[in-house]
Amino acid sequence: MLSLMSEQWSKLQHAYGSAADAPALLARLSSLPSSEGDAEPWFSLWSALAHQGDVYSASFAAVPHVIAALAIAPAEADASFLQFPAWVEICRAKGAVEVPEELSEAYFGSLARLPSLAALALAGRRERGVVACALSATAAAQGQHAIAEAVLEMAQPETAEQFLQWRLDQ
Repeated sequence: MLSLMSEQWSKLQHAYGSAADAPALLARLSSLPSSEGDAEPWFSLWSALAHQGDVYSASFAAVPHVIAALAIAPAEADASFLQFPAWVEICRAKGAVEVPEELSEAYFGSLARLPSLAALALAGRRERGVVACALSATAAAQGQHAIAEAVLEMAQPETAEQFLQWRLDQ
């Protein structure tokens, strides 16, 4: 994975231009911060790297760092540690965005770790958000992008209930 000390970050792009600021944000993930509300560094990471469904070269460099932080303590990590890589992969597939060749191995290699980390994240946890993000991350890692996105949508209780009612009415 691209070192957080690499000068390459300044050549990568995110929603606001150069991704030179991304390494400092990613370094903060090792403390497993919450993503509640506008909590940092998550607010800035989401805003810059997965902005309104768009992903960037820096998004693909960031995902391995998010997954590495998740691996520190999956059962204690916030749901965003699963949701962020899943969403980047969903957006990459929907937008047919190419992963830069120099980032491809680390990006796809880290995605391959998601199913086992998702299983560990679920250990003893029943929160709807964690369950939905673990399922979505697993589906995204397996190339099932529509399922991954649908699961994230179903995480909202009213959406799941409306869907189930719709199915009964069919």
